[in-house]
Amino acid sequence: MIAPTALIDEPCSIGDGTKVWHFAHVCRGAHIGEDCTIAERAYIGPNVTIGKNCKIENGAQIFEGVTLGNSVFIGPNVTFTNDILPVLIDSEKWRQDGRFQQTTVCDNVSIGANATILAGVTLHAGCIVGCGAVVTHDVPENTIVAGNPATVIRTFGSQAELLKELNS
Repeated sequence: MIAPTALIDEPCSIGDGTKVWHFAHVCRGAHIGEDCTIAERAYIGPNVTIGKNCKIENGAQIFEGVTLGNSVFIGPNVTFTNDILPVLIDSEKWRQDGRFQQTTVCDNVSIGANATILAGVTLHAGCIVGCGAVVTHDVPENTIVAGNPATVIRTFGSQAELLKELNS
C-alpha cells in the first residue's frame, strides 16, 4: 500500500507488503525490503537500503549512505547524518574528500525517538539506542546506549538475555 500523497522517485524498489504512508518521500535508488512500514513524513534518501520487516516512524530522516538490516525499528524523528564536516564549501566535492561516510544498522536494532546517529558508525545486531541519544561511535552487539554523547548503559551476552531483561 502506497498512500496517494507519498512521493516515490523512480527508479527505486519497494518490497511486497511494504506500506508507505502519507507525505513520506522515497528517493531514487532506494531499496526497501518486504513487509516494512514507512510512516508519515519519513524521508528515505537516495540509494538507502532497508531490509525486510523494518518500521520507520513518523518524521525519521534516513540520508544517503545508510544501510538498515532486517527487523530494525527507527523511532519518530530519528535522524541519520552522512557528512562528518557538514559545511557548504563545494556541493559535490564532499563525496570525494572523505566527509561522506556510510552508516550501517545491523539486524534487530531499535532506535528510540529523536536519536541522532552520526555518520560512519555501525550499530551492531540487537543493540538499543535510547530516546534522544546522540550516537558518535559504534554500538556493540546486544548493548543499550543512551545520552549525549551516547554511552553504554548495559551489555548483554545475547539478544535473548537482553529481551528477557526488558520484559521483566
